[in-house]
Amino acid sequence: MRIAYICTDPGVPIFGAKGASVHIQEVVRALRRAGHEVTVYAVRRGNLVPAELADLPVRIVRIDAADAAARERAQAEAAALLAQQVREDGADLVYERYSLFSTALADLAGAGIPGVLEVNSPLIDEQRHHRTLVDEARARSALRAQVRAARTTVCVSEPVRRWVCGLVDAPRAVTIPNGVNLNRLRPSPEDPDAVIVTFVGTLKPWHGVADLLRAAALAREDWRLRIIGDGPEREALHAQAEELGLEVDFRGALAPDDVPAALAGSAIGVAPYPDLGGEDEQYFSPLKVLEYLAAGLPVVASAVGQLPRLLDGIGVLVPPSDPAALAAALDALAITPQLRARRGELGRRRAEKHHGWDAVVAQILNQAEVQHV
Repeated sequence: MRIAYICTDPGVPIFGAKGASVHIQEVVRALRRAGHEVTVYAVRRGNLVPAELADLPVRIVRIDAADAAARERAQAEAAALLAQQVREDGADLVYERYSLFSTALADLAGAGIPGVLEVNSPLIDEQRHHRTLVDEARARSALRAQVRAARTTVCVSEPVRRWVCGLVDAPRAVTIPNGVNLNRLRPSPEDPDAVIVTFVGTLKPWHGVADLLRAAALAREDWRLRIIGDGPEREALHAQAEELGLEVDFRGALAPDDVPAALAGSAIGVAPYPDLGGEDEQYFSPLKVLEYLAAGLPVVASAVGQLPRLLDGIGVLVPPSDPAALAAALDALAITPQLRARRGELGRRRAEKHHGWDAVVAQILNQAEVQHV
């Protein structure tokens, strides 16, 4: 089957280091492993191209705008141009990552090409709260058109599905959490000389790294902190670590293919999400936690969003925004290597059974009833 994968989000390069880029690459890999012919249509390419995706056809329409209003219009125009490119190239299925102002999937559905819409977050709310949203009415209209045209709308969490259904009647919307690449991430031995607690992710306030540093300052046992990632909080976190007298191994942003090597030697994976004000604010489907499980790491995480269900019986949950509780949980695992090994083994088994990307993508195609197109 010929699949056109579309992403018109200017903040997401196809070959980038951020989680959204990893997500796109993993979906494409799973589609290709299933025997489909995939072409990507996007507005940003990026330059961190994995070797096994070097032959992936990528069509780019660049967005060049001087202000927010112009950028919104340019996004809509880019989506229309990419949809026209798909029509010219030909496709049996459209798989579009939801982006503000795009109606590409709806346009192509009108041309007889079925589509899957993947919604990863409440983008309209995010844009309004954290960036600039000029034409909200147009953004809402685009979302309604896309959802109504899609064979299925796949939401990565139940709060995201509720958000979609609150804006448009979406009887075909389903919740299918993210997956993980079980081949790219595998268990490796711990560092024999230190208990290393590792965080992977963008350094933004809603990832709770500041709480993690406070927890490290409260630790009573001997463990070391490794932070893999970059972002707007980088300088503040470096300054906080220095102020607290902590020696932290800040690794910076890495290409997705380099993350497994950076995880090597870790003893514990940590996801210290803060309290954001209720269940619907914790709408993410945490790629980092799935990566920890696939890497065979025991996980200490905040009890928010999908995490209690995801880590039930295998992880350690702590209250969000509570550095003392986080420190105590990490201390307890740091001094019990056998418990770490057991929890890590259980996590890897759960990832293998439920969270591989091949199974996730097959479920999505089954929902859309297009697997035999």
